[in-house]
Amino acid sequence: MRKTFSIISLGCPRNLVDSEHIIAEYSKKGYVFKEGADRVDTVIINTCGFIEDAKKESIDTMLKVIDAKKAGDIKKIAVVGCLSQRYGKELEKEFKEVDEFRGILDSNIQDRVLSLTPGHFAYLKISEGCKNRCTYCIIPYIKGAYRSRDIESIIKEAKTLLNKGVKEIVLVGQDTSLYGTDLYGRKRLAELLKELGKFSKDKWIRLLYCHPANLEKDVIKAIRDSKDICKYIDLPIEHISDAILKVMGRRIKKADIVDLIAYIRKEIPNVAIRTSLIVGFPGEKDMEFQELLDFIKETKFERLGIFRYSREEGTPAYKYKGHVSEKEKERRFNEAMLLQQSISRDINERFKGQTLKVLIDEKNENGYIGRSAHDAPEVDGVVYVKGKNLKLGNFYNVKIVDTYEYDLVGKLTAPTAGGGAPPRWGRY
Repeated sequence: MRKTFSIISLGCPRNLVDSEHIIAEYSKKGYVFKEGADRVDTVIINTCGFIEDAKKESIDTMLKVIDAKKAGDIKKIAVVGCLSQRYGKELEKEFKEVDEFRGILDSNIQDRVLSLTPGHFAYLKISEGCKNRCTYCIIPYIKGAYRSRDIESIIKEAKTLLNKGVKEIVLVGQDTSLYGTDLYGRKRLAELLKELGKFSKDKWIRLLYCHPANLEKDVIKAIRDSKDICKYIDLPIEHISDAILKVMGRRIKKADIVDLIAYIRKEIPNVAIRTSLIVGFPGEKDMEFQELLDFIKETKFERLGIFRYSREEGTPAYKYKGHVSEKEKERRFNEAMLLQQSISRDINERFKGQTLKVLIDEKNENGYIGRSAHDAPEVDGVVYVKGKNLKLGNFYNVKIVDTYEYDLVGKLTAPTAGGGAPPRWGRY
């Protein structure tokens, strides 16, 4: 009887891709994959060690799986990924019940035997590592230098995914806007997008993680000119105060960020810009925080995520002076999120009466849950769809009849999959 294994994948979509490759690796060794962590020979935990909350989640998961091993439900535990890469020796001393610790996956491994996402969308990693060296980020020290996959292998994998019925391919990397710089000596992200757009045929290509200091205008134009690339740009700016941007090591100033956002919105009028911000960075005083709030209010991002600064040993910012208390970080986080909630509510109101193209992700007791082209899986809002006999993974025309702070409510306007006008945001 062949041995069975399961995997618990923690952290970001990049980790999820690695977990799919680990499944392929174990399957080649003769193991049989089984969902869930009960009654299997081996449980693999693919950990995240990016920030304090992620480290805590990884440790808590390890403790739960160790309890399952003590109860006799599983035989072996393998802990892999970022936390192992970062704290391997310490973990080996602390958790004797774990049978194997190993670091991050070899970035050259590209095989997948199954997807951990629903069959109609998949993440496709185009690069590994990072060279930006932001002062708060541990990733370059964990994952090493920036390494692009060659265009041919990406195109081949994308075609394979589409042939398997995937309707949405989400391109990921620590900084996708640097794609090609190491391998080809220049940025080739726009070229990659154009190649992917040639054969997608009413599928969605979505791009995540573009550093504003590295994003080129030809990428923006490639998104503008393609029917199949989602009009969605993930642009983590992290802060807007020049003083904070400088100590963060972001290599860009406020004026450049403002100009870039204006250019994106001019070239792609119906674009959804998603960004992420960090509050409570060392040295962020009331004045810098207020500047950030004012910028959120003025810019009105269609999508926004906010993080409390996490002090990570091994990063330059760990030794900075002027650290903000956890209580104050929480207060600033709540104030910024409340502001964005109001902005998001007003933006969503503009969708009432519009008919959108919606990709159906799942079914629940009240109908179906899907997403527009302006919503990335697992991080953005959803569209609650009233209808019958919809097929998961298909596109449908949905008329928006109600809105919430982050989500939309719609009803089916056509029984078959199809178009729907692109969302019209309107500007203030």
